[in-house]
Amino acid sequence: MDLRVIFIYLFVPIGGVPTSDNPYWDLIPYFDNSTKREYVTNVGQTAYLHCRVGNLGDRAVSWIRKRDLHILTVGILTYTNDQRFQSMHADGSEEWILKVTSPQIRDSGIYECQISTEPKISLGFQLNVVVSKAIILGNAELHVRFGSDINLTCIVTHTPDPPSFIYWYREGKLINYSQRGGISVVTEKQTRTSRLLISRAFPEDSGNYTCLPSAGEAASVFVHVLLGEEPAAMQHGAAGGMMATSVGLSNLFQRIKSMFDYCLLLLGIVYLIT
Repeated sequence: MDLRVIFIYLFVPIGGVPTSDNPYWDLIPYFDNSTKREYVTNVGQTAYLHCRVGNLGDRAVSWIRKRDLHILTVGILTYTNDQRFQSMHADGSEEWILKVTSPQIRDSGIYECQISTEPKISLGFQLNVVVSKAIILGNAELHVRFGSDINLTCIVTHTPDPPSFIYWYREGKLINYSQRGGISVVTEKQTRTSRLLISRAFPEDSGNYTCLPSAGEAASVFVHVLLGEEPAAMQHGAAGGMMATSVGLSNLFQRIKSMFDYCLLLLGIVYLIT
């Protein structure tokens, strides 16, 4: 038998006359413990804490910030100067929702949903406000040989929900696939990962590359496309190896040509003297 029905029977005598003018108000309020108790949100992303109360009767529901016992709301009225906190409740509903607009890191903590019984009863809800940010794997600067591939991987961390999008920019401009072939982006929302691949890099592909998720801080890396130098941070590839060989031979021929020109110059001077 339903527990609430048992309570009603307790307040109704055998003759059918209730012991109270309105026995419904005499029922004991209770919390629905099946509701979510821990919430994670990004800085600036509105949070909603759901408290469900049964048999409330004429009692009031309040929201209390536990760290300083500050009363935030009573019923649907806000009892704090911080108007970011608001109580939401629909008539006839058992849900009392604490809305926190534009939450900050300092708003993390426990919030108690309290019922004005005697003694008062309460249920705690944990709110964690995090800073979501992107990370590009590797060094802050990347050196790539002319003709090899640029391969960048971006991971979005500390985000409660998968980002709705992850965009790539070069020098502050959204990468345009139509202006240059050989560009592909693979984004996996569930793993919060996006990969940018630019094949056969040209010097014009050098610049600052930025990964920007839908919510959170962006990450950047500077890419240098080089013509033969080989810094420690250089990406290697088959095309890059062949191009490096070509550049090396070109440098060798240039040196031979310079020596030949120098020899011709000496011969000319000797001829003039004699």
